[in-house]
Amino acid sequence: LALNPWDVILCISGTIISCENAIVVVVIFYTPAFRAPMFLLIGSLATADLLAGLGLILHFAFVYFVPSEAVSLLTVGLLVTSFTASVSSLLTITIDRYLSLYNALTYYSERTVTRTYIMLILTWGASICYGLLPIMGWNCLKDPSACSIVKPLTKNHLIILSVSFFMVFAVMLQLYVQICKIVCRHAHQIAVQRHFLASSHYVTTRKGIATLAVILGTFASCWLPFAIYCLLGDYSYPALYTYVTLLPATYNSMINPVIYAFRNQEIQKVLWTVCCGCFSSTMPFRSRSPSDV
Repeated sequence: LALNPWDVILCISGTIISCENAIVVVVIFYTPAFRAPMFLLIGSLATADLLAGLGLILHFAFVYFVPSEAVSLLTVGLLVTSFTASVSSLLTITIDRYLSLYNALTYYSERTVTRTYIMLILTWGASICYGLLPIMGWNCLKDPSACSIVKPLTKNHLIILSVSFFMVFAVMLQLYVQICKIVCRHAHQIAVQRHFLASSHYVTTRKGIATLAVILGTFASCWLPFAIYCLLGDYSYPALYTYVTLLPATYNSMINPVIYAFRNQEIQKVLWTVCCGCFSSTMPFRSRSPSDV
C-alpha cells in the first residue's frame, strides 16, 4: 500500500499517547500510596488511553506490514474497547468528583471504595463488549454496503457508539453544572465565614468554573466532531473526512494525562523525585480530594 500521511500522523499521535499514559500507569501502579479511589479512576483512564495509543500504532503496523482481515478486526476491536473505556473513565471521574462534593462527609468510607470498583467493572465490562462485537461477526467484511466511515465497523455499530457517547456527554454536562453550583455555594459560605471580600469570592468562583469549563470544553471539542460525523457520514464519503474528525478525538487521550494526572500534586511529587532524584522541601504537598478543581 502507498503510505498515507494521515496514517503516519495517527501513528505518531499513538506513540505520544502511549508514552504519556505509560508514565501515569507506572507511577500509580508502583506507588503504594496511590490506592485511593481517585487514583484508581485516574489509573483506569490512563490504562484506556495507553491501550488506545498502542492500538493506533498496531493498526498502522498491521495495515502496512501484515495486512490481514483477522488482524484488522483485532486492532479495530482494541481501538473500540480502549476509546470506549477512555470516555467511560472520564464519566466515572466526573461522578466521583460530584459525589465527593455532594457527600463530602461520607466520601472517605468503605462504600466509596466498593462503588469505585463497581464503576470500574461496569466501565471495562461494557467497553470490552463493544470491542468484541466486530470480532464476533458484527462487521462489514462480507457486505461492504453496510460499512460505516470506519471499516470494518458496520453503520449500526457506529451509531450505537455515537449515541452512547452523546448520552455520556449529556450526563457529564449535567454533573459539571451541579458541581459548579456546589463550588459557587461553598465559595460563598467560606467567604461569609472568613469575612472575605466579595472580590475574593468572585475570583475563587471564577477560577473553579473556568477549570471545569476547560475540562468539559476540551472533551467536547475533541470528540463531538467525530461523533457527529459518525451519525451523518457514509462509507462512500471520502476517507479524508474520517481522518480530519478522528485525529482530534485521539488528541483527547493525549490531553487527559495533563488534565487529570500531571496537575495532581502527589503525582508531581513522585515524578519530581524519580526524574531529579531529589525532593524540594518547599514544594507544597497535601492530600487532595477529587473535588479540587
